[in-house]
Amino acid sequence: MTLSSTGTKAAGRRFRRATMRDLPQMQAIYVRARHLMAANGNPTQWGNTFPKDEVVRDDIANQRTVLLVDHVGGKERILAQFALCPGEDPTYKHIEGAWLDDDTYVTIHRIASAGLVKHAARECITWALKHYGNVRIDTHPNNKAMQHVLETAGFARCGLIQLIDRPTDTTRIAYQRHEW
Repeated sequence: MTLSSTGTKAAGRRFRRATMRDLPQMQAIYVRARHLMAANGNPTQWGNTFPKDEVVRDDIANQRTVLLVDHVGGKERILAQFALCPGEDPTYKHIEGAWLDDDTYVTIHRIASAGLVKHAARECITWALKHYGNVRIDTHPNNKAMQHVLETAGFARCGLIQLIDRPTDTTRIAYQRHEW
């Protein structure tokens, strides 16, 4: 299924849902993202194993994974990927701070760029805002690159949340942007 590519910056780029055929390429992008985060002072957000293979497979099976793709030399490339999760996120129920509102929202999780083009993650976030309007996302306090992307994309820093799916290193900075 092809998603509307409205909002993409470069001709030939589009957004589509991931399929299981994309899994090997997606796993390689996550490996690259983990190495990049560690090299930039953020070794614990994803560690060596996040996201777990079963989570990525579940995202694909439930059509939560969205890919930004292009074509070069007749071959499709994944430029970036993210999970777009509709409905209330249980992790966001408790916040040290305050969300902008209690309106319906989508959450972006597990966003990663292949490093093939500049600003691919920002393009994904812009697409989500255009299509869903009210977006929440969180990132590790050490993930300065993602904080910069979110803040320059107009997201408000709403406070701190605690991840509920792991025993340690649970604090995340919570962001929201609502296109009124």
